[in-house]
Amino acid sequence: MKKNKSLIVGFILPCLLTLLIMYLYPVVRTVIMSFFQIESVTSDTSTWVFNGMSNYQKIFNSPGWQASMWNMFRIWLVGGIIVLSFSLLFAVILTSGIRFKKFFRAAIYLPNVISAVALATMWIQYVYNNDYGMLNKILRTFGLEGVKWLGNDTKFWAMLFAFIFGAVGYYMLIFISGIERIPADLYEAATIDGANKVQQFGKITMPLLKGITKTNITFWSVHTTTFFLWSKMFSPVDSEITTTVPVVYLYDTVFGGKGNSTRDAGAGAATGVILALIIVVIYVIMNRLLRDDDLEF
Repeated sequence: MKKNKSLIVGFILPCLLTLLIMYLYPVVRTVIMSFFQIESVTSDTSTWVFNGMSNYQKIFNSPGWQASMWNMFRIWLVGGIIVLSFSLLFAVILTSGIRFKKFFRAAIYLPNVISAVALATMWIQYVYNNDYGMLNKILRTFGLEGVKWLGNDTKFWAMLFAFIFGAVGYYMLIFISGIERIPADLYEAATIDGANKVQQFGKITMPLLKGITKTNITFWSVHTTTFFLWSKMFSPVDSEITTTVPVVYLYDTVFGGKGNSTRDAGAGAATGVILALIIVVIYVIMNRLLRDDDLEF
């Protein structure tokens, strides 16, 4: 028995130590840093100056932070509605018995296999380009004037649409995994009772996908709060107000940016804490709204 316990401890200990060192310690350190004035993430703790909630007040009063939060909210709400709606639509279609479903599934998921940097570059250079971009070529074919897709007024929506294009396939596969778990007997019984496809979707599919929907919303929220690469690709030289998001604001705060050479690791840590709390709040709300404890199938 003692040998078995020693063996179990031997297997668990490396994982536990890794969790403590690589996850728990950075989280605790970040929370503590958010209450101190710190110039750099590498500054010695002896140079830290306690300033209470000043970092949080500085963030909430910053126009850059407010603009980044507004951009993130639009990405989360507008992008989330579009992505999850199309993901669910494609998942329902591809599980309805259509032909070549494996091909369509692979084609829709394909953008997720391509590097995000390459995908963003493709959209910027070959789709949105003013001179030889695909969209402007189509407009000029019909005798219309080209649009400056990467201008200040349209850059945010151009970025969001490109991101949506690459995100749909990922959430589609998660919805497909949930739909395929639903017993076919339920649909057969509903068909016998006279329910059409729309009624079956509303009365069977959606209620039994509560858990999957909650998972997708949580994943989408995480992806939204960590929306960094696409923002930097569409504003490669310096962060622009139209594309900046909280993670980019955090980066500029910690390492300096937008012409500001000053660094504030304490305010950056506070930004990270706020983003983590946003994810926790969304997760708790989703657990309250989308309960699936009473569903059995």
